[in-house]
Amino acid sequence: MRKHIESIPTKTLAALSEYHWPGNVRELENIIERALIVSRGPELEVALPELKPQSVADPAAETASESIRLQDAEREHILKSLRYANRVIGGARGAAKLGLNRSTLQSKMKKLGIVRPT
Repeated sequence: MRKHIESIPTKTLAALSEYHWPGNVRELENIIERALIVSRGPELEVALPELKPQSVADPAAETASESIRLQDAEREHILKSLRYANRVIGGARGAAKLGLNRSTLQSKMKKLGIVRPT
């Protein structure tokens, strides 16, 4: 970008170090690229609100919470698909044609406790 960055403020460096980086290297790359674009002088200007440190005190609780949200989303998607397909699971007009293999759909329905309405 033909910019000459000479320094990174201590506060910015601390925020970059403490950030959880859920997107790993790609997220870091995007943050630095965006910072280069907005920096107007020799100091790197990073949007610090984007780098709010996330607590990782209990990763198991965080994973369980994410799992519950995923199950809720799966359940809702399956129920919508069944409504759209008039409660038909397999075949040319079945809910399985909306993105899942019939056996996979039936397995997920069983796992999530979804009973096909009659």
